[in-house]
Amino acid sequence: MNKSLQTILLGLLTALCFSAFIYFAEYNLTNKLINTLFGLAALGLFLYIPKRSILVAGFLIGLFWFYWIGYSFKYQGVGYMTPFVTFGFGIIYLLFFLPLYFTDKATIRALLLFGLSFVEPFDWNWLQIELLFVDSYIGVYKYQLAMVLLSLSLPQLLQDKKFKYLPLLLLVAALNYGYPQQYETNLKIKLVQTDIKQDIKWTQAALSPTIKAIYAEIDKAIDAKYDVVVFPESVFPLYLNYNPGIINTLKKLSHKITIVAGALLKENGHSYNVTYMFENGKYSIAKKLVLVPFGEYIPLPKFAQKIINDTFFSGNSDFETATKPSDFLIKGVKFRNAICYEATCQEIYEGDVKYVLATSNNAWFSPSIEATLQRLLMQYYARKNGVTIYHAANYKGSGIIK
Repeated sequence: MNKSLQTILLGLLTALCFSAFIYFAEYNLTNKLINTLFGLAALGLFLYIPKRSILVAGFLIGLFWFYWIGYSFKYQGVGYMTPFVTFGFGIIYLLFFLPLYFTDKATIRALLLFGLSFVEPFDWNWLQIELLFVDSYIGVYKYQLAMVLLSLSLPQLLQDKKFKYLPLLLLVAALNYGYPQQYETNLKIKLVQTDIKQDIKWTQAALSPTIKAIYAEIDKAIDAKYDVVVFPESVFPLYLNYNPGIINTLKKLSHKITIVAGALLKENGHSYNVTYMFENGKYSIAKKLVLVPFGEYIPLPKFAQKIINDTFFSGNSDFETATKPSDFLIKGVKFRNAICYEATCQEIYEGDVKYVLATSNNAWFSPSIEATLQRLLMQYYARKNGVTIYHAANYKGSGIIK
């Protein structure tokens, strides 16, 4: 076989094995044994493939995982940027895995891969190497990743036959022996999944039908005797604190049911992506803590932030953030608030957290694997931290995640 073709095929095989679990989940084909084998194969290939195949694998992983990120640019009027953004993520992850290129030693590559599991390029944390095993027989803790990498790399190092079973023993140590216990509340919670297309969501024509649909869902939840109804991120496509009529209506309805809904907040000249919670005629607001890199803020020096905001985001400045995680106390039960990207960040799970109310708007990236990857990441954090997540999303993704 031509050496160049072999290089490409080995890189492609590595990327396919590394990405397979996402697409199995997307098409409801998840199987723990298959995910385990594909995950082990992906990491094993990374340890032993030729150097140039690593470059191919890194580039393709960037595409297979994040081809959809550029989709949102069309809603900023710069849709022509989509292929460039996609290609850019290929380059980012080619560079991400580049350290493996400089050695042929499996043990060194294993150490490098373990080190890369702590790296988040541009604060973007959606490529978690342990995520390969979220629906498998292998656990998702760092020590289990270390055991897997060590077991796969040792055959190159160990020549003495009396150690031939050591890699297998290490692999046994990496098996999933359980996660912290998770709980569900006794509250009856309705998680609303809307399907409002992103190209009409913020138009004046869609505003009145959207608000009427929200009230209708609240009435249905009241009739069905729910305790809480949860709507997606920015389900109210407006600065809700500038709309006292809507607030007063929600306050009245909150005597019958607790209402949790996403909207925007304008305060002291700053914009916030927030969640409102209405209960017993009163309301509280939780501001977003962790913003989406290149979506809600630009993780670059100030001069570069201004250029990108002016060029691609119509001069809009970054959203402001809260200084710490926010909690809602709903009928005596404490819920940590998480808005979209936040639900896939460890910061939200710090402290005493048993339940998370997560809201998302996944229509930015429709149709794609984004909602599936988001759900897998939430499973990853929920299992590691012993937390139950109640997730309401626009487009798809609503449900209880345990």
